[in-house]
Amino acid sequence: MIYGYIRVSTREQNEDRQLIALREIAVPEANLFMDKQSGKDFQRPQYKKLVRKLKKDDLLYIKSIDRLGRNYEEIQNQWRVLTKEKGVDIVVLDMPLLDTRRGKDLMGTFLSDIVLQVLSFVAENERTNIRQRQAEGIAAAKARGVRFGRPPRPLPENYHSAYQRWKSGAITCTAAAKECDMPLSTFRYRAEIYEKAKLL
Repeated sequence: MIYGYIRVSTREQNEDRQLIALREIAVPEANLFMDKQSGKDFQRPQYKKLVRKLKKDDLLYIKSIDRLGRNYEEIQNQWRVLTKEKGVDIVVLDMPLLDTRRGKDLMGTFLSDIVLQVLSFVAENERTNIRQRQAEGIAAAKARGVRFGRPPRPLPENYHSAYQRWKSGAITCTAAAKECDMPLSTFRYRAEIYEKAKLL
């Protein structure tokens, strides 16, 4: 039996490129399995379903090694489970060297093991780089004053008078927050912003 596995990282990403490639080599529609999930681990429903179906001498096609996963160690483990324990052949379309049907001799196995190690390392390295780029992007955006999360709710109309009475000591902070129908922590946080805005 011939199977195909497709993975995209998010629901917004498009799987067409992988689908077209697998249809071109005539993988039956019923044997296409797709997850819209991160490749950080193998806890993916369609992947698990596929592994349960695979039998000895079945053939699995994937577009590229990072579609299988992005965790170096787990890619190695899954490859071993599929090829050695289950006796399945795997073909990685973007990397012809990763085709377990050919080179079943010692040299072929050795070469495909080396290529797999290099590519799975590259896949994990890319995941690490993506995380680093995201963190750097967020830090740069924060430095430019970009705010993340929901925008703050507008201040209630009576905020100014409650704030003034609290500042003058006429009422407690708790009473002022209650008047404005705000949690105490929110009232204090907004008071800090309010004071900074007045200084500008």
